Amino acid sequence: MLHPVVLSGGSGTRLWPLSRQNQPKQFLALVGDRSLYQETLLRASRLPGAAAPVTVCADDHRFMVGEQLQAVGLGNGGILLEPAARNTAPAIALAASHLAARDPDALMLVLPADHLIEDESAFRDAVAHAVGLADAGWLVTFGIRPDYAETGYGYILRGAPLDGAGFAVERFVEKPDLATAGAYLEHGGYSWNSGMFLFRATRYLEELERHAPAIAAAAREAYASAQADLDFIRIDAEAFARGPSDSIDYAVMEKTDRAAVVPVSCGWSDIGSWSALWSVAQRDADDNRLDGDVIAVDSRGCLVRASERRMIATLGVEDLVIADTPDATLVARKDRVQDVKLLVDRLKAAGRTEHLVHRKVYRPWGSYDSLAVGPGFQVKRIVVKPGAALSLQKHSRRAEHWIVVSGVAEVTCDDRVFDLRANESTFIPQGSVHRLRNRGSEPVELIEVQSGAYLGEDDIVRLEDVYGRS
Repeated sequence: MLHPVVLSGGSGTRLWPLSRQNQPKQFLALVGDRSLYQETLLRASRLPGAAAPVTVCADDHRFMVGEQLQAVGLGNGGILLEPAARNTAPAIALAASHLAARDPDALMLVLPADHLIEDESAFRDAVAHAVGLADAGWLVTFGIRPDYAETGYGYILRGAPLDGAGFAVERFVEKPDLATAGAYLEHGGYSWNSGMFLFRATRYLEELERHAPAIAAAAREAYASAQADLDFIRIDAEAFARGPSDSIDYAVMEKTDRAAVVPVSCGWSDIGSWSALWSVAQRDADDNRLDGDVIAVDSRGCLVRASERRMIATLGVEDLVIADTPDATLVARKDRVQDVKLLVDRLKAAGRTEHLVHRKVYRPWGSYDSLAVGPGFQVKRIVVKPGAALSLQKHSRRAEHWIVVSGVAEVTCDDRVFDLRANESTFIPQGSVHRLRNRGSEPVELIEVQSGAYLGEDDIVRLEDVYGRS
């Protein structure tokens, strides 16, 4: 069987302010109604002989992964919680260890979670060619046929032809300058490095052991000590941290003598910037991509995304990116969006949080949206999904007032358990043990007013939690 392995790490900083550390670009619906992660899962599931996907993700994203996987109706081949970011070579080693333990002949198709592929038929044909090479012991990467001189991607030079549609890799090259990229395009033997791979799990582990033994040893020990946690596999953090951080390209593919490349033209994009998103989006007669409540007059070549509850109007502008969220707005020239990371670095240096979290934060039980914050108070809109419950918890430095807007909330406050309906409210004193539960079939929406000396999210002592966070 073919085992898709979806790598869903990364923070997508170049798509700030929409993409943030707590909700990076792979979990956002940037093109269409589903997230890039969900589109990757579905595309892989339609390949012949595809097994349930394996996902490698950060611990902070585990519930988002589980929920989005469930939403598209796919099985779970394993959700591996990477305890620290160590780049792609160790992440793939964890997935390879997971698969090899179950099937020594397992073929793994490694896919980044945040890529777009428009021509699924061409991608499927390329995978079919790669399967034959992987069966013969090759470590196969997929090279995208370039149609312009791109400086933002690494390149692969094709070598001797192999059976089928593949070639031995002559060499990998770093991201070039514009003149070099133009020479690569004219040469015709270079492909963009897509970051997608296909090989037997055991073959990858063999080559990793040969060329990067410290990574192999750390991943092997970390997986051997893994623990089940609800629907997740929690990797041993101490063992995993002993391994160095490195990409699969540097650790294995550039060193092995069994690297192969299958060139493919499949409408691929890594959606690595706002300009890349504009280039793959459907645009209007003025070459604009407008999402949300946008009015554009005499404006051309722009990408404008309005957030909910706010209208954006443009007049007489060209080649701009305007991306609005409830707490931050980006305005940039399209030819400068590769530098959005500079803004994120500035936010980090200033000790701000807008690069980390959105105003609206998703939790396994639902979501909350911070509507107003001031000295000694905070107002949140909380939505609890049907059948879900917050943890049984207490706060040492704040009190809370709850006002139900819709639905029926079951409230626990110390030794009392009671229901609150629309237009009813209650007070949760500082230090009280409390819980909010939705036993109904419709979402519960409420307004929470917090008051106290400290209102941070870390002022929570969880006593019980159905999601394993206590």
